[in-house]
Amino acid sequence: MKTPVYMSGLLLVATLLSGCQQDSAPAPEARVPEVSYIEVTPSEYPIVTEMQGRVTASLSAEVRPQVGGILKSREFVEGDSVEAGQVLYQIDSASYQAAYNEARANLKSAQAVVASARLKDERYQSLLEIEGIAKQDADDAHADYLSALADVEKYKAALESARIDLEYTRIKAPISGRIGISSVTPGALVTADQDSALATIRTLDPIYVDMTKSSKELLKLRRMLESNGVEKSVAEVSLLLEDGTEYDQTGQLKMQEIAVDESTGSVTLRAEFPNPDGLLLPGMFVRTQVHEGIDKNAILVPQQGVYQSNSGGMYAYVIGVDNRIEKRDLETAAAAGNQWLVTSGLSVKDHLLVEGSGKVGPGSEVKPVAVQLDSQGAVVELSSSTEDGASAPNDASTQGGA
Repeated sequence: MKTPVYMSGLLLVATLLSGCQQDSAPAPEARVPEVSYIEVTPSEYPIVTEMQGRVTASLSAEVRPQVGGILKSREFVEGDSVEAGQVLYQIDSASYQAAYNEARANLKSAQAVVASARLKDERYQSLLEIEGIAKQDADDAHADYLSALADVEKYKAALESARIDLEYTRIKAPISGRIGISSVTPGALVTADQDSALATIRTLDPIYVDMTKSSKELLKLRRMLESNGVEKSVAEVSLLLEDGTEYDQTGQLKMQEIAVDESTGSVTLRAEFPNPDGLLLPGMFVRTQVHEGIDKNAILVPQQGVYQSNSGGMYAYVIGVDNRIEKRDLETAAAAGNQWLVTSGLSVKDHLLVEGSGKVGPGSEVKPVAVQLDSQGAVVELSSSTEDGASAPNDASTQGGA
């Protein structure tokens, strides 16, 4: 009966010794996650604004008749180039020629009356000096002479008006350019105040491209151009055509509209392009790139190091003092390939976390590893050691991803 009591005592002693050994064992240390970072450095960034644009003629004029009549002929080939002053249409001029001849005859008659009235006035003035005629008769003769002079001026004006109407029967090009399709044919009746144009002439070389940009984006661009380190240049513009090919001529930004469109909140900008081959036609949609200048101190960071919050804002993780993570809110101006142009939130020499963000949060302690990224954003080289002196592996595949 003593044996069971003895065995129970041994089990109790073994249990107590095991508990003491467990209490005295040290707790395992928490592992510090290893993350990859790059050092933020300044870069040269060409400031290029991309916009949608529409091609428009530099000059455009509708050809309209200024007198009425029957069209006798059309003097141009549709689609051809015409010169300012070139005759385009001929209106039947018979009635206008007759009106001109009548006005000219009236003028000659009035001039003859002037000659007779002048002689009578001079004769009456001579008789008045010797009191050979009443003063009233002399005054009437002088008034008749002045009235005849006025009639001459009136008939001169009538003759000029008739000449102008006769000249208007030859409808001429108001500007030089390419003329479109004629809306009338010989035999048609045209009037001076008709609504429809006979044809439209457009100047295609040079040619304009009108672009639109929101007023908010223009304000952001202006602030960027006013930053330190930005070298402004002549605003050159390049074009991408509707088929995706690049136009081989470079344009110049000429003007910016002085008001914002209230319905769209956008501003219109205009560029001028040479168009010697007539490749650009009014109404075409194009994509434009306006080269505003070069920012020599731009901060470009890989997109894999920038994140978007639920509210739509941008942020990044920076390795700060004591290798602890700091969250930075960012402002970005544009995407440049697989990089972001950052205008606020990062500074030169900041250590930007690019791999391992899923392991950490603000305030987390990390083991940083400096890396380099290729043009595609992939790690191509790791530093030989971490900041605390521990050796770092050379295989990028061993590093934690975001």
